[in-house]
Amino acid sequence: MLPERTRHYGDVARGAPANAAGLPPRIKETTGMDVGRGIRRMAACAALAAVVGTSGGTSGGTAIAEPTGTPPHVVGHVFVIVLENHGFERTFGPGSAALYLARALTRQGVLLSHYFATGHDSLDNYLAMISGQAATPETRDDCETFADFALTGVTPDGQAIGRGCVYPASVKTLADQLTASGQTWRAYLEDMGNDPAREAATCAHPSINAPDPTQAAEAPSSRVPLGDQFAVRHNPFVYFHSIIDSPACAAAVVNLRQLSSDLVAAKTTPNLVFITPNLCSDGHDEPCADGEPGGLVSADRFLQQWVPAILASPAYQKDGLLVITFDEGDVTEVKDASGAREAVYPGLYCCNQQPGPNLAPFPQSGVSDGIKYTYQDFGGERVGAVLLSPFLTPGTESATPFNHYSLLRTLEDVFGTGAYLGYAGQPGLFGFFGCSACDISAGIRLGRSPP
Repeated sequence: MLPERTRHYGDVARGAPANAAGLPPRIKETTGMDVGRGIRRMAACAALAAVVGTSGGTSGGTAIAEPTGTPPHVVGHVFVIVLENHGFERTFGPGSAALYLARALTRQGVLLSHYFATGHDSLDNYLAMISGQAATPETRDDCETFADFALTGVTPDGQAIGRGCVYPASVKTLADQLTASGQTWRAYLEDMGNDPAREAATCAHPSINAPDPTQAAEAPSSRVPLGDQFAVRHNPFVYFHSIIDSPACAAAVVNLRQLSSDLVAAKTTPNLVFITPNLCSDGHDEPCADGEPGGLVSADRFLQQWVPAILASPAYQKDGLLVITFDEGDVTEVKDASGAREAVYPGLYCCNQQPGPNLAPFPQSGVSDGIKYTYQDFGGERVGAVLLSPFLTPGTESATPFNHYSLLRTLEDVFGTGAYLGYAGQPGLFGFFGCSACDISAGIRLGRSPP
């Protein structure tokens, strides 16, 4: 069973109300014409990628030329906020319910209008952001059982071959790169530890080969007054033995409450701040277990609470970059020839993304909870992203195609890690800054800040 189907349809089984069209939450009623338009959008993105120099495969691509001159600024602190399950048009279109993100923050920063997720469902996207690893069947299924990855080999471009979702210590992450270069990172997880019977307060994850008890939100109760809407699958760091087998994990994977004190001074703010809201605050659930509306409304409220605090922090004002994006886009419902409903994941992607060595060919279809689903391709749809920094031109838009691997590549560039992990090193892939063909005006010099 693939988890995004569980989230879209399983919520109904757990008693969440259907929407006005009688559909489960998050299912958009459309006709098959929308999928056709989506395919045309993918073709347009591919054409744009070709214009800016993206190669057609994983080797031998176009070299990236650095602009002349030396940009004056070095980013020393990056803040990443990952929201959930909304495509670009829903988030940034005229009917958006997230006006703070879609209007106020885009006026203050740079809108990446052709930023794509790399897959469905959640976990594989998060893993792509910090490791460059493509999906396995288990990570696409959100690792409902916290199973070790059975490694059988590694491809020339750094992809682990095998099954499972908890990678061996030999598979590295951005966190490992930062630690090795003397830089710091911390993941901040909202609600983690609210219910000690479900998960620990730091470095929370199930035992190896045990079921994940955080696949659904827990409503407030007399035992857990605040409820617990933490989801392990939205914290990519704990899917790597290089992190969870280290005692340092407890200090690096913490509850979101700690962020306020860490922001007080630049020296107490990690170089990488990775923020995961709970299942309500990230827009995943709609409505939420605690009675909040969820969706983009709750996601926008979360941003209104935390973004001003980040922008006012000494670390951001000194040398900061804030990235806000979504793990994946929407599922679309269409009608088949008999009029029956079918959940369709177009699987749109950009940037000559590869599916990796561990997935069966697409399209893929099946039935879950009595409803047919189809994955037309392996991508995660167009989701968009917003960048904010004192070094960026506010109120601008980039039409260059980017994806989650581009985000990882950007972070590796910014922090000067000296190597690209997995598909972040794909020839022809662009980071956000520093390529002559890109359209983001930034006075940012790539590489580590001096001590």
